[in-house]
Amino acid sequence: RGGPSILLNTKRETAPETSTMVWGLVQSFKAAAKYRGGWRGLLEHMYTNGDYPFKFGTYMGCDAGGNRYYENRVDYPFGQHRWVEPGDIHNFDSSSISPEWQCWMTSMNDVPPSQEEAFIESKMAAVPSMCRSDAPVSTNVGHQQQTYNFHHLHNLSQVRSRGYNIGNPIVGLPPGVKDSYYTQPGSPYNDASIEERVPIGDLDEATGGGRPFKSDKWKERLRTSEEKAAIAAAQEAEAKRTLDAAQAAQKGRIAAMRGRGAGTVRP
Repeated sequence: RGGPSILLNTKRETAPETSTMVWGLVQSFKAAAKYRGGWRGLLEHMYTNGDYPFKFGTYMGCDAGGNRYYENRVDYPFGQHRWVEPGDIHNFDSSSISPEWQCWMTSMNDVPPSQEEAFIESKMAAVPSMCRSDAPVSTNVGHQQQTYNFHHLHNLSQVRSRGYNIGNPIVGLPPGVKDSYYTQPGSPYNDASIEERVPIGDLDEATGGGRPFKSDKWKERLRTSEEKAAIAAAQEAEAKRTLDAAQAAQKGRIAAMRGRGAGTVRP
């Protein structure tokens, strides 16, 4: 007899807890949407990182590729306290993180690249100058040429054409543009190993040129359908003339043999 009342009391006790969980979930969504500048930023975060509950942290900086870096040492354990939100959500992998931020992400150093200059200057203030120097740089690295990364990609091995005159639409490489990845000397893809194309003829040589070819197969590919039809007709006419000439010569030989008394000669 006490079963229904006990079940009713259980439902009454769990109802407030469920409503609290739903209210907390709604508030979490609202806070995450506000933290990332709207629902689009929140959906991008869910699509890329897939984190729930949503991560909240301190914005530490960004790199040339638009990747945003965050840190939270209070709410997350070591190893999960730093994360990156990619700038290009459709073409991102671990190599998209720049080298200077890679060291910070893996906790090799605690100072993010956005604060390294101020950190180095603060440390150098305590280093006494042993001698006078006219060097324009303050480190032992010396002059460093400013690097250029195609479309902010740090792994240039991806910047390569996917086929002849196709380019690479994934990374935005136009057709006909040189690949950006490094090749060893002696590689068939190295510029020094690519032999210059020397044409052996030109289909438009009579009119000034315009369709050079390097082999007979290349020459056949460059011909138009009208030119191929004309060549086929000329070959057919030449074969007919050759056949007519052979038949005429055969008839002449038969006539000569009959004139010498060779008897009945069947043509």
